[in-house]
Amino acid sequence: MNKLSRDIVKTLMEKQEGLCVSIFMPTHRRGTETQQNQIRFKNLLRKTEEKLMESDLRPQEAREFLKPAQELLGEAPFWQNQSDGLALFLSALSLDFFRLPINFDELVIVTDRFHIKPLIPVISGDINFYIVALTQKNAKLIKCNRYSAEEVDLENIPESLAELFRFDVIEKEPQFHTRMHPAAYQGHGGGSDDPKDDVLRYFQQVDRGLRTLIQEKNLPLVFAGVDYLYPIYKEANTYSYLADKWISGSPEGSSVDDLHGQAWDIVEPFFEAEKEEALQQYKLYSGTGRASTDIKEIVQAAYHGRAGILFVALGLQQWGIFDQDTDEVLLQQGATFGNTDLLDFAAVRTISNGGTVYAVNPKEVPDEAPMAAVFRY
Repeated sequence: MNKLSRDIVKTLMEKQEGLCVSIFMPTHRRGTETQQNQIRFKNLLRKTEEKLMESDLRPQEAREFLKPAQELLGEAPFWQNQSDGLALFLSALSLDFFRLPINFDELVIVTDRFHIKPLIPVISGDINFYIVALTQKNAKLIKCNRYSAEEVDLENIPESLAELFRFDVIEKEPQFHTRMHPAAYQGHGGGSDDPKDDVLRYFQQVDRGLRTLIQEKNLPLVFAGVDYLYPIYKEANTYSYLADKWISGSPEGSSVDDLHGQAWDIVEPFFEAEKEEALQQYKLYSGTGRASTDIKEIVQAAYHGRAGILFVALGLQQWGIFDQDTDEVLLQQGATFGNTDLLDFAAVRTISNGGTVYAVNPKEVPDEAPMAAVFRY
């Protein structure tokens, strides 16, 4: 199982391997309820087999096609170590699956391309942020999106105050007015009379290093550490998007996932504000030719790179065909080999062309439409 990333999703979007099966299902993480994971998956495979036969495969051919997925049913440890949702992509040449912290609705799609729209909230480029987790003994940088987080390798950043000054530091209680005794320092060279000055110098080094690692210049940065260190780091910080709130308490012993969950509570209002700004842009341009809810117009615009912002409804599909040679869009009822979910197609093209996609609850799409777009021109 690979870790889901924008590059992997891009690969899935580009695959053209004949029949493509996309399966999404909710899963249970632990306990006796994990037994339901296999039962649910078995039922979805039965449904998939029926769809494959509707696509003109004979029963034996359909069973052979599904054999790699069927083999997962017998792997008990696999089903006992799930997240909130499972996404599986199967073709005659490949099998990819992802355990993800998102509660998918059950969905089976069989067409000539993979269906990736349910993954958009996981990999959408508009929801990225960083956590800098600091003690006087350790520094970590964690890159996050809404649903996942991973630690970044630090380069040219001292991992501790001791490394900076080449002597040992004993971290005291989480109140800086507590006196740090001279015995806390051993060695020669580097320490000042005021321990706060040493911590400040250390944080300034961390700040300089982070600025070279954080390429995006408008993403929130959340500090994690004991309370008395935050104002010192804020003094050292030169990054414009340091959050005013922080994760309180020593990050020692906290997992990346724990820190990610706490940081999301801090940065969520930032991203909600961005989404609200996008919605206001739609309202501003509605009726001017720069915004639309017309599926045919949006599909054409997304294909040609004109869609800058797209709101698309999760859980809904509009099947059809887009003829890239004639630029014509034909709406159809139901999925068949050769057609596609046009909402998925528009989302994929918008992402590929550098636009921003908000895959949201249908009620959040402007004007109660399946999708709505703001055009670049």
